[in-house]
Amino acid sequence: MTTISPARALFEQCRDLDASLNERLRAFSAGWRRLNPSFNDAVDRLILRLKQSGAGEAAPRPGDPMPPFVLPDEAGHLVSLERLRATGPVAITFHRGHWCPYCRISINALAQAQEEIAAEGAQIVAIMPDREQYAAEFKTEAHAKYPILTDMDNGYAMSLNLVFWVGAEMEALMAKLGRDIPQYQGNESWMFPIPATFVVGRDGLIKERFIDPDYRKRMAIDDLLQAIRSAR
Repeated sequence: MTTISPARALFEQCRDLDASLNERLRAFSAGWRRLNPSFNDAVDRLILRLKQSGAGEAAPRPGDPMPPFVLPDEAGHLVSLERLRATGPVAITFHRGHWCPYCRISINALAQAQEEIAAEGAQIVAIMPDREQYAAEFKTEAHAKYPILTDMDNGYAMSLNLVFWVGAEMEALMAKLGRDIPQYQGNESWMFPIPATFVVGRDGLIKERFIDPDYRKRMAIDDLLQAIRSAR
């Protein structure tokens, strides 16, 4: 009989909850805090540092043009924002990596909503710094039908003022948990994007955005759908 770790069991339970995305994320956060309180205390210190420094505040705002990108998807095909927005609004979501349980819960909820989003004439695209093989894992696990793009060395996210260094404390704690970030990203920087969502219209302008240095929070699916409807 195969046994799974308490962390994996918690993740699967929260991922599959019949609840909103942020309710699932809060349930995982509460459970993970019980399993590993010292790690979560370090996360709280990181989030406080990011908020005090104004992390993410300089990112493009509604009404600004969304900077263009051309990035490889999980199969190595180049995907451009220009091509994506040619047919309707685009929801661009940034994720820390395939290894992040909050990102995996989020991508799962987005995948569950992808048909409803498509019915509104819109598309989703996910961007993360992990290399293509990990982007493919991310997509397969979530049963996502939309592109998962690799932003190598966080270049595009950096142009949006979304990137931060995780810090020596979190680097050590994450490495202890087996998070081989240098392997996943292909560099030794330990830099991550702030998870964010931008809804971009066919005119290339940002219609709505969600940015929070607290990666345990994401844009609600209902809010995303409303933003897409407004952007049509």
